[in-house]
Amino acid sequence: MFTFACVCVRRQRFRSPAVMKIWHSKPFLKNLLYFCTPMGRIIAIDYGQKRTGIAVTDPMRMIANGLTTVHSSEAPQFIVDYAAKETVDMMVVGLPRKMNGEPSDNMRNIEAFVNRMRKILPGLPIEFCDERFTSVMAHQAMIDGGLKRKKRQDKALVDEISAVLILQSFLESKKTGKEKSLNG
Repeated sequence: MFTFACVCVRRQRFRSPAVMKIWHSKPFLKNLLYFCTPMGRIIAIDYGQKRTGIAVTDPMRMIANGLTTVHSSEAPQFIVDYAAKETVDMMVVGLPRKMNGEPSDNMRNIEAFVNRMRKILPGLPIEFCDERFTSVMAHQAMIDGGLKRKKRQDKALVDEISAVLILQSFLESKKTGKEKSLNG
């Protein structure tokens, strides 16, 4: 987008007053800076009692990729090690809710995990994203992807795909401006 805009203006292709008004508008410049500024990754966590699925964005925060699944007791150390290797700007944790909107039974475990991460990495912003139906959607994605039944029974893979879905949902909410911070 930036390269196209610069080339067009330099070649005086689109030097009309309307185009120049858009070029100099605050939203355009804000988006231009957003896409041209190098950013750290966003890491997403699908925290469970046994396993934790982890996903990350690319450095431009456009694509969500599954990273791995680790045992939940090893998750904090894994995240610290990953943050030491890669620039991480934010963590998104799946917020478990029941259908009526109340927190699920796993919420107390997630709150303990988030509090621990805030102590270990105090400068890292942590946000929550609704994780309802991510496991069901992960199973459906595996079926649609043509995975064999044996591979679909791999719960670690389900958790990793669920983390990717949480991260995609968060990125889409940021794009549309519907983000909701639940930081404490």
